[in-house]
Amino acid sequence: METEDFNILSADKPLTNPKDDEFEYTYFAENLAKSICKMSPLDGFVMAVYAPWGSGKSTLLNFIVHYLEQKAEEEQPIIVPFNPWWFSGQEDLTKSFFDQLRGVLSEKWKSQGNGLLKQLDSLADRVSTIPDAKVKIFATLVKTFRQPKDIYKLKEEIEKTLRDQNKRILVVIDDIDRLTAEEIRQLFRVIKAVANFPNVIYLLLFDKEVVVKALEDIQKMDGESYLEKIVQVPFELPLPDKFSLRGLFQADIKKIRADTPEELFQEDHWREVYLQGIEHFITTPRSIRRLINTLMVTYPAVKGEVNFVDFIAIETIRVFCPFIYNIVRHNSELFSLSQLNLTLSNYMSEEERKIFHDSWISQINGKDRKAVKNIMILIFPGLRNAIEKHNVITTSQKVAKDKKQLRICIGEIFPRYFRLAIPEGDISNSEMKAVFAIANDSQEFARKLVELSNQIRPDGKSRVKLFLNRLRDLDENDIPLNCVPSILEALFKVGDNLLKLEDEINSSFAMGNEYEIEFLIHQLLERIEKEKRGIILQESMQNGQAIFTIVNQVNSLGEQHGKYKATSSKPEGERLVNSQQLEELEQVALDKIKKAAYQDKIQFNFLKVPKLLSVLAFWRDLCGVEEIKEWLQKVIEKDQNLAELLENYLVKNRKGYRLDPQWLSPYLEVSEIINRVRNLAEDSGLTENQKLALQQYIKEYEMRERGENPNYPFP
Repeated sequence: METEDFNILSADKPLTNPKDDEFEYTYFAENLAKSICKMSPLDGFVMAVYAPWGSGKSTLLNFIVHYLEQKAEEEQPIIVPFNPWWFSGQEDLTKSFFDQLRGVLSEKWKSQGNGLLKQLDSLADRVSTIPDAKVKIFATLVKTFRQPKDIYKLKEEIEKTLRDQNKRILVVIDDIDRLTAEEIRQLFRVIKAVANFPNVIYLLLFDKEVVVKALEDIQKMDGESYLEKIVQVPFELPLPDKFSLRGLFQADIKKIRADTPEELFQEDHWREVYLQGIEHFITTPRSIRRLINTLMVTYPAVKGEVNFVDFIAIETIRVFCPFIYNIVRHNSELFSLSQLNLTLSNYMSEEERKIFHDSWISQINGKDRKAVKNIMILIFPGLRNAIEKHNVITTSQKVAKDKKQLRICIGEIFPRYFRLAIPEGDISNSEMKAVFAIANDSQEFARKLVELSNQIRPDGKSRVKLFLNRLRDLDENDIPLNCVPSILEALFKVGDNLLKLEDEINSSFAMGNEYEIEFLIHQLLERIEKEKRGIILQESMQNGQAIFTIVNQVNSLGEQHGKYKATSSKPEGERLVNSQQLEELEQVALDKIKKAAYQDKIQFNFLKVPKLLSVLAFWRDLCGVEEIKEWLQKVIEKDQNLAELLENYLVKNRKGYRLDPQWLSPYLEVSEIINRVRNLAEDSGLTENQKLALQQYIKEYEMRERGENPNYPFP
């Protein structure tokens, strides 16, 4: 944190120098100080300044004292500061008051000797509800040899002393509204007892609403009337206007926002969120300080990893409406939009979602409800549908934009706003930028992809899945066009290494990383001139070793032409490659397959190619089934190869394992290998996964022999 940042991080300390005034309190303070210096009340005088908690009463008091101290010594009153909150919780607030009064006067009026001080001690004992311990002990032991002096006579003696001195005394009492109700009652009881001392002026500062309620609760009477009997001249502190408050807040916010990436701050979004929501809570200098101090602690930990406007908004909710913050924090699936997981909200009806949202809205304090609701809808746009029944359509372009801006409404980004750090397994903006820095080096980029694929997140998915998903949200400003060929080459080099079973099992609709890679390649191709796409793809594929990734991409491009599994074709203008380019790419993929299939296993084990079932289907579609039959019959002559083939065909999903013999039936007579498989299953030299594959093959073979369909209840 920079030194300048520390300057705005404050412990809510009131200002002391009028030069630092930001809300024009100086005029009020200076004029009140002048009036105090001209007063010589014969029977004492009580003034009060009323203002809400946190509006700057202590600052005003400091300014008044400042101006009093600027006066000539003969004009200055003796100032007796008393802050009852310092003594809150002690046995006797009355004694604390008189101790402070006695202490200041003993220092200022040394010429008076001990006479006035003894009189004050005696009065304190009479006014106090709890006598001084020494007095109680003395009274207990000697049963009091003389009656205490009549309180009225005692007050007359004190009044005469004060009148003879002809020196103004200003007793200033602040933070009254921080006391308990009983302490407030006790303090006003003291003030009432000594309010009419000559040349003594009392200046009280408190939140009138708080004190009136406390007096009513304790006194069981009208608190307003009680105050009127004590306070002779009340003032309402001229509160800062919203433009002054806005200026102070925006100045501090600007310092906090320093070095925030431009794409994470949107001026229009900030204007809406502030004016329609945040400003409602910026009512006093203290409210500004509370929020700014909070942001000074929380924002640096996530700077550059969250949207600045959304973060300020949700922190405002945390500071001023914490129970709503907790509802949001614990129900991310009902506020954010998740692209990676099926969530609770997917299984709730519109009516159920509306009931949930109506419930938390109804719990908000009436005066805050509109502001909180506005903030929530602005940072979670999808709430309009649930709350206001607006038909807000979330387009893929809007989601991509929100992801790029790291908005809180995106499910994968949401946790960052509540953990004051990048969640474990997440990919920070700085890490994304570090990877982009090597995007023009296909070898380094490929190495980084493999590294991410081996790092598992707490939710069971690999970090590469999140990276690929985030990569799709970027545009030409993030990924220069000259980096596209090297990224494609990296994907065709190591794409097969990125296909993690954990990512498929733990994802919505069992969507594995092959789909992330396919979608990403399509997006990258759209940025390349159409006539150049074929050449760039050919070169990238020829340099690649990821057989399935290459085949899967050619399959996807072919489906746009109505080939393979496609039931229809796209118009010529919407296809990523033309017919000639597709034929050339099909030949590249086929050459890759045959070279890998027929070369020595030591150089490349074709049986380890992921999703071999799809690769063989592509080979069959281009060359016919006989070529594959001949190749496969020769390959499985070795038991180890048969075990590896079945291991490759084994499928795991959320419900268990599958290996249907019919998947092999286009190329093999499954009944001819069943005995070999049964014998091989007993081989102790196989891996556990290979044994599992063989056993599953036997299980589903026997199911079909009994006339059962192993696909039921599986899709």
